[in-house]
Amino acid sequence: MGKVITIGTFDGVHIGHQKILSQVVKLAKQQNYIPVVLTLFPHPRMVLQQDDSIKLLHTIDERILVLKSLGIEDVIVKEFTQEFANLSAKDYVKNILVDELNTKQIVIGYDHHFGKNRSANIKDLKTFADLYDFEVEEISAQDIEDVTVSSTKIRTALNNGEVALANSFLGYNYFITGSVVKGKGLGRTIDFPTANIHIKETYKLVPSDGVYTIKSQIKNRAIYGMMNIGTNPTVDGKTKSIEVHFFDFDEDIYNSEFKIEFLKRLRSEQKFKSLEVLKAQLQKDKVNALNYINSLDA
Repeated sequence: MGKVITIGTFDGVHIGHQKILSQVVKLAKQQNYIPVVLTLFPHPRMVLQQDDSIKLLHTIDERILVLKSLGIEDVIVKEFTQEFANLSAKDYVKNILVDELNTKQIVIGYDHHFGKNRSANIKDLKTFADLYDFEVEEISAQDIEDVTVSSTKIRTALNNGEVALANSFLGYNYFITGSVVKGKGLGRTIDFPTANIHIKETYKLVPSDGVYTIKSQIKNRAIYGMMNIGTNPTVDGKTKSIEVHFFDFDEDIYNSEFKIEFLKRLRSEQKFKSLEVLKAQLQKDKVNALNYINSLDA
């Protein structure tokens, strides 16, 4: 079956991206084709510039999950390698888009570049389209600008801890996916047991240090709680950790992996005079978190 394809990193799959993706789904439905995203991983900068400082809004698995939730039936992840970067524009179109993917229509930005050294542009793509019998649907400059601006704004917001603002650009709650590992057990001594979250993908962007109201799905139940990101300065911690205290939940979840959504930032991480003072602040944080959670149902 033929495919309607769009190509891109789609990091964050935010409201700007969603505009493009809904067009892909609509066109595919009209022609009884399959809506497809072709995405590259790792990020080209990680390969070409050996830049391991880059932080992405999604892990590749998270990206696939969100794309499929928006009606994209097939997400094709091409490994970005030096060899892939050296493909000529013609080989890329003929071997991958036409022969491998059976592309009938491409939805793409006016500023799209491809092939070795990104030497080919949308005009070249339209020439290939005539040659290989597929159509090109051009995305407007305004829509492309929305995509670029949104990605930058989301990263800035998360780096500032402004998760509510980031969520408004995403169109859904920003989330991390991690597994529960053994911690020091300090939280339990002050009646705030925590699950220590480990994210294996070092390129995943974690919001700035602080305390957040969060939501998770555990065993098909919506569980709320609060999360601390930081070094635990009250006990002279040196390494950064991500710790979650779930409300009304006390099951063994060691080694489980799940998704945690950020709802609201409660405060910055602070150093308190004693564990007693920390405990009193955590109780206030819990009240604030629960008030916010209850307001969501109102």
